[in-house]
Amino acid sequence: MALVIHAGKTNKNSFKALIAAEYNGVEVKLIPDFEMGVSNKTPEFIKMNPIGKVPVLETPDGPIFESNAIARYVARLKADSPLFGSSSIDYGHIEQWIDFASLEIDSNILTWYRPRIGRAAYLPPVEEAAIAALKRALGALNTHLASNTYLVGYFVTLADIIMTCNLLLGFTKLMTRSFTSEFPHVERYFWTLVNQPNFKKILGEVKQAESVPPVQSAKKPDESAKQKHKDEVKKEPKKEAEKEKPKAVVGEGEDEAPKPKPKNPLDLLPPSKMILDEWKRLYSNTKTNFREVAIKGFWDMYDPEGYSLWFCNYKYDDENTVSFVTLNKVGGFLQRMDLARKYAFGKMLVIGSEPPFKVKGLWLFRGQEIPKFVLDECYDMELYEWRKVDISDEAQKERVNQMIEDHEPFEGEALLDAKCFK
Repeated sequence: MALVIHAGKTNKNSFKALIAAEYNGVEVKLIPDFEMGVSNKTPEFIKMNPIGKVPVLETPDGPIFESNAIARYVARLKADSPLFGSSSIDYGHIEQWIDFASLEIDSNILTWYRPRIGRAAYLPPVEEAAIAALKRALGALNTHLASNTYLVGYFVTLADIIMTCNLLLGFTKLMTRSFTSEFPHVERYFWTLVNQPNFKKILGEVKQAESVPPVQSAKKPDESAKQKHKDEVKKEPKKEAEKEKPKAVVGEGEDEAPKPKPKNPLDLLPPSKMILDEWKRLYSNTKTNFREVAIKGFWDMYDPEGYSLWFCNYKYDDENTVSFVTLNKVGGFLQRMDLARKYAFGKMLVIGSEPPFKVKGLWLFRGQEIPKFVLDECYDMELYEWRKVDISDEAQKERVNQMIEDHEPFEGEALLDAKCFK
């Protein structure tokens, strides 16, 4: 009986055993036409792994589940396999790095990734903790690789195979070049290994993520079933008599003509003398004499009847103990505010020379209130305290000026960074 892995073609956990098989000259095949959510729910599969997870390896002596166990089994099929090193201490170090790859790398990458694709609830503090823990782990790995080509010894071992497969998800889905550049030895290590012939045969061409996926809401358990039912209804064959349908008449259910997309309430407001795009261009194009040109231009354009200004303060500044996590938090907020780009301008300041860092913002919104669709759709809004600016108060007006121009020091403290939404 040949060795067969039950998993999808893109399952990074099955890659561990497949790459080990290439190094050992062992034949291991992926089962054809495996469909996640279907194939792993059959009685035959459940008999091999009672909890229905992949991958599972079928062997002549029975099934094996858990990807690291499968990889170890395949690695041991060749007597004196170099994948386990050449001494007892090598073997101990290989096992050490396998555990590290699973507990410190893979676990934190998954905690970061799963909520972003809708497979878990998105909780900012949880993501921040996972990213911080991942950075800590990558820092330790980077230090080790500064003086080592491979994790153990002078050639590829099972530790390298498992570490690389666990890093794969991070490099291809989450960790952009700006993220990994802090760990140059990890970068060198990863790209060296994925381009080794035995790796490349299984992984193919690997490309680094260009951006972090936006957060998606976790799907309700029955949503896919409902959608499937709707699709089946839509696919029902039309009767011959329906080939020449009369024009749709309002009130005929599914034949009703599609309704026009409702206008955004902000588009229905009376015209404003302030043209937002003109202000954004002035802000972007002013390189010198910012106070005299951009700030003066802002107040000349500002329409207090058509627009409103708002200060915001992050509610949980005591949690901002890691600079890059705080900056990523603000960057994510601005990314999710993209839905309001037509109606808003914003400045976000990260303040302080040491943690905990303060996050404060200034926002210009169309209308007299914060737009309801922004409050409803951008969950970050509830993480901030919002206060409407009273432009008759000269102190508040000066604070607006300082936030627009990134004045430093701001309220007596250094600026770590300033980000603009325009």
